[in-house]
Amino acid sequence: MKKFIITILLGLSAVATANAAEGNAEAGKGKSAMCAACHGSDGNSLVPMYPKLAGQSASYLVKQLAEFKLGMTSGGKSGRVDPVMGGMAMTLSEQDMADVSAFYASQKITAGSGNADALGKKLYLGGNAEMEVTACVACHGINGKGMPNAGFPALASQNADYLKIQLEKFRNGTRNNDLNGMMQGVAANLTDDEIAALSQYMSSLK
Repeated sequence: MKKFIITILLGLSAVATANAAEGNAEAGKGKSAMCAACHGSDGNSLVPMYPKLAGQSASYLVKQLAEFKLGMTSGGKSGRVDPVMGGMAMTLSEQDMADVSAFYASQKITAGSGNADALGKKLYLGGNAEMEVTACVACHGINGKGMPNAGFPALASQNADYLKIQLEKFRNGTRNNDLNGMMQGVAANLTDDEIAALSQYMSSLK
């Protein structure tokens, strides 16, 4: 419990830092044109391997963009490493990031295509104490809407393939920009079948 509280406080601090620039959704609409090919004009990506950005909290999106840029400027030693997104983020100023994030946060996410998998539901709501897998609901909420003020993203209606890819990356350590290593710790003990089931269930949430 103590570790969880510390993590929440760290999350609040990170969000406050990320929100240094005030985002303008209207300005962000124009700036988001370069993102449309992968993420859709309204943030609802039709490509399963790419995330939907619509309805995601602006603070979380700003954090990810900043860390993609850091991944490039640090040579992969810090931040979030992705050759495509790193290159895109390098062209963005702090204000650009805030504006684009504000635009996507103002959009409505479309329904996910995942199914309400029974195993996924069990893991999401109750975790697996024996395998030290924390219930996802603790940070992402009963309906998968996340906790913006604590830095935890919304997962409901997200593309299932994207969720699966990210859980696999957390598990193998190729994505390690999670707060206090929480997601890496959870994913480390998930099997392939559990990751697939969780991804489907989270995508089915509305």
